[in-house]
Amino acid sequence: MRFLVILAFLGIVGSLASALYYLMHDKGGTNRTVNALTVRIGLSIALFLFVLFAHHMGWIQSSGIAAH
Repeated sequence: MRFLVILAFLGIVGSLASALYYLMHDKGGTNRTVNALTVRIGLSIALFLFVLFAHHMGWIQSSGIAAH
């Protein structure tokens, strides 16, 4: 479970880094920055939904810290 979450997080950070690279080098000439940021958003939403699903299935447990 940790491996999957870490892999998704690295994908999110990598997509963000590629968006920064395209932003600096393309100077608005292409849509590669937008595409990289779209991938980042998709990965972030997928990771969030997967964590919710894993909690629902009992694969991961909450920490027990009370929310105020």
